[in-house]
Amino acid sequence: MSSPRVVAVEPGSPAERAGLRPGDELVTLNGEAPRDVIRYRVLADEAVVDLDVRRGGLERAVRVEKRAGEPLGAEVHSALFDRVRTCDNHCPFCFIYQLPAGMRKSLYVKDDDYRLSFLYGNFTTLTRFTEADLERVIDEGLGPLYVSIHSTDPELRSRLLRNRRGATSLRWLRLLLDHGVEVHGQVVVCPGVNDGPALEETFLGVLDRFPELASVGVVPLGVSAHNTEGDMRVHAPGEAAAVVAAIDRWQRLFADVLGRRLVFAADEYYLMAGRPFPEASEYEGFPQHENGIGMARTFYAEIEAALAGRPTAGVRATDTRGGFFRSVDGAPGEGYRSPRRSDAIALQDRASISDGRVSGKNAGSGEAGGVALLTGEYGARVLEPVLGALAEAAGRPVRARPVRNRLFGGNIAVTGLLAGADVAAVLEAEPAGGVRYLLPDVTLSRGVFLDGSAPGDLPRPVEVVGTGGDALVEALRS
Repeated sequence: MSSPRVVAVEPGSPAERAGLRPGDELVTLNGEAPRDVIRYRVLADEAVVDLDVRRGGLERAVRVEKRAGEPLGAEVHSALFDRVRTCDNHCPFCFIYQLPAGMRKSLYVKDDDYRLSFLYGNFTTLTRFTEADLERVIDEGLGPLYVSIHSTDPELRSRLLRNRRGATSLRWLRLLLDHGVEVHGQVVVCPGVNDGPALEETFLGVLDRFPELASVGVVPLGVSAHNTEGDMRVHAPGEAAAVVAAIDRWQRLFADVLGRRLVFAADEYYLMAGRPFPEASEYEGFPQHENGIGMARTFYAEIEAALAGRPTAGVRATDTRGGFFRSVDGAPGEGYRSPRRSDAIALQDRASISDGRVSGKNAGSGEAGGVALLTGEYGARVLEPVLGALAEAAGRPVRARPVRNRLFGGNIAVTGLLAGADVAAVLEAEPAGGVRYLLPDVTLSRGVFLDGSAPGDLPRPVEVVGTGGDALVEALRS
C-alpha cells in the first residue's frame, strides 16, 4: 500500500491554491487512505477536503475548500495505490506470454483487476472477483466493465483459462447483470478449440444466460513468433470466413429476439476472410471500437466527412470505455492503453523539430516523393481504397507504406503494435527524396514505441499525426 503521490498540479486549481506541489504524498483525504484513484476521486470531490500531506519526510495538514464536484487539480502517480490484482489464469492464447524479451517491465504485468477494467477497459475473467468486489461495484456504480468470456461452456472455459475457477466465475457476470451493471464481453477465438460448434454454443449461452450484455466482441487469436503453445495457431482464411458467417447468422437471431445485434466481429476477421466491412449502422454505435471492432468503418466515415467539410464528431458514438472515470481527475493513463497523444507528447514533438528528428510539415517539401503513410500490414489494406481521395486532398501522391512487424512476428499485423526498430528498418530502405512520412500516434504510448524507442530516434524525419481519418485529412492538407 502506497500513498498517492502528486506528479502534476493544474495552474489555478484548488490544489495549487492550497499549496500542493509535485512530489507531495497525500497520506489521507478526509481521514481515509484511498486504495485507488476511484476512491481518491470520490473523496476529492467533497467541498471541503482535509489532507494529510507528507513532504520531505514531514507531515502537515492542508485544508482545501472548493465547490463540491470541482476537480482537485492534482494528478497522482498511479491508478492503484495498493497492489494490482494479477491474473492467476494460464491461458495458452495470452499475449503476455508471447511478448519478446527486453521490453518495458509494465508490459509484462498480467492483471485481472476489475478496477482497471472500469478505468481503462482492460478485460477481466472474474476468476479473482469476490463478494466484496461485487458490493463495491454495485454501491459505487462502477461501470461499464469488460469481461473475457471465451466460452460459456464451463468445462471448455476452464480449459481455456487453465484455471478450475474458470468453470464457475461467470456466476459473477450473472450477478453484475442482475444488478444493472453495464458489461461488455469478449471472445478470443482459437482455431480448433473454441470456434465452430463451440462458438455457436457460446452464442447460445449468451442468449440463454447473459442476454443483458451490452455487447460481445469476437476477436481472432494473435500468434507471435514467440508463442510456445503448439495448439495455438493462426486462422486459415476459410476459418475466418466461417466465424464471420456465424456472427452474421447470430446477429440476425439476436436482433429478432433482443432487438439488437449484440455480437460483433473484429475488423481483422473481415480482412482475413476477404469480406467487406459492415456498414456503420450495423455496428450499433460502435460499443467496442477500441477493441478493434468497427475501426475501419469509422475511419472511412471520418475521411468522407472531413473531405466534404462536415463535422466528424457524430461519426461514431462517444466511446464509453472507462465510463465516468475515463478522464478522472488524477487518473493517469497507464501502460499500452494510455492515451496515445497528450499535450506533453505534442510539446515533445515540437521541441524535437529543432534537431530535425521529428518533423512538422516543413521537414522536406514532399513534392517530389509525395506522402508515405507508415502503417501496419492490416492498416495498409484498410488505406488502399481511399488513397486516391487522400492524394486529391493532399495535392500530391499518397501511398501506404506497410511496416512488417518483426518484433512480434507471426500474424501480428495491426498498426498499434509496431515497434520503432521496425519503422526504422522501413525508413532505412526508402529511396532518397523529398518524401513526407506520416506516423499514426496509435503506435506510441506516452511518446515512445513498444520497444522503448521514440520518433526522434528514427533515421528520417516523421510527422506524428492523429489516428482518426479526420486528423489524417487535416495533416495532408497542411
